[in-house]
Amino acid sequence: MSRVDKIAHAIKKEVSTIVHSELNDPRLGFVTITEVEMSPDLRVAKVSFSVLGKEEEFKKSKEALDSSSGFIRKLIAERIKLRFTPEFIFKIDKSIEYSVRVEEILNKIKENDELKKNNRADKEEE
Repeated sequence: MSRVDKIAHAIKKEVSTIVHSELNDPRLGFVTITEVEMSPDLRVAKVSFSVLGKEEEFKKSKEALDSSSGFIRKLIAERIKLRFTPEFIFKIDKSIEYSVRVEEILNKIKENDELKKNNRADKEEE
């Protein structure tokens, strides 16, 4: 694991802790920090997050995270000793929502296959 990856992992852990325990913004939904991408010079951290809910929840949570980025940066500077504390860019990650949708579709296909199989079995019995 490279130094950049180690720092990204540490920042992900700390940002997640800060969001869940120290931010009291009512706009924040149920936010999960999914990934942190660091620039090679460690000056920018792209923080991907997911929110349980609808599109409006994503927008409100993004606004809350954007407005609290200075506070998060200050706390990160205190907790992780780096020469430069990175700027934070928050990005919405819809991969969890996408995977849930794919799973729902697969379950429907499975149910349809089982119904067809049961219908064939019923016709063969007649």
